[in-house]
Amino acid sequence: MATRNVATVFGGSGFIGRYVVKRLARAGYVVRVAVRDPEAALFLKPMGAVGQVVPLYCDLRQEATVHRAVDGAQVVINLVGILAERRSGDFQAMHADGPATIARLAAEAGVAKLVHVSAIGADASSPSRYATSKAAGEALVSAAFPGATILRPSVVFGPEDQFFNRFGAMARMLPFMPVIAGATRMQPVYVGDVADAVMAALSRTDAPNATYELGGAKVWTFREILAYILKVTGRDRRLVEIPMPVARLQACVLELLPWKPLTRDQLLLLARDNVVAPGKPGLPELGIVPTPVELVVPDYLRRFQPGGGRRKLQPLPEAG
Repeated sequence: MATRNVATVFGGSGFIGRYVVKRLARAGYVVRVAVRDPEAALFLKPMGAVGQVVPLYCDLRQEATVHRAVDGAQVVINLVGILAERRSGDFQAMHADGPATIARLAAEAGVAKLVHVSAIGADASSPSRYATSKAAGEALVSAAFPGATILRPSVVFGPEDQFFNRFGAMARMLPFMPVIAGATRMQPVYVGDVADAVMAALSRTDAPNATYELGGAKVWTFREILAYILKVTGRDRRLVEIPMPVARLQACVLELLPWKPLTRDQLLLLARDNVVAPGKPGLPELGIVPTPVELVVPDYLRRFQPGGGRRKLQPLPEAG
């Protein structure tokens, strides 16, 4: 390995985390993957040499485990995030209190660089608890570790995502595609580009104490995304608008399920655009060319096509 520098990645076994861990290992870091379930992170170990990727038990509510994770590390990356609460207070604990603890203990441990991954839409004045907790986390991290870099991605896509894959499954199963807040704009960003942004934040001298909003190559309306998914999967389905009052009633019921496929808080998020704000630095300022949706998504949505993708479909139009 080129260096014995230690990088600690909180939430490193998640969707974005696996891409970040792979890049850190390739760069020569010894990578501590701080997670609640170290056994579930064992799949990451082959990404590095023997002993280079080390899953480590950590609970953000237990300060001693956070201290152990950051002690002796040169860089720390926080990727912990949830889309729905299992119980009241989870957003505050995972998005605000936990990051505050990480930042404070990282500063006390002499960590050189901290990258905190938040989300576009983080807003202290938002009616969404997700958005307000993300905004609180950013403020607490910056106060405890003034040189921290904040990254705010839009909707993140990639082979393991829970966005395109979810709607691909719906296209296969449902007789129509429900559309909620179809005019809302999104700027899906490739997971590999987000991981590259993390690495750029660690290496660039202008990244400390800066906030970057990470959006993809194209802005889509939610309705356009759903129509594209239907085309990619070869499913002839009607797009049916669901009025927001009806969607709220559905969310009330679906919130009772353990995996919470739709919540009222998510509906509040859907009511607002999720795109890079004008004038905000993003991927280009980090030296990264955004990867178009059209170059990645069709490959992993093929399994939702009729016959599992073995039948030949009409060719898709060129990416524009």
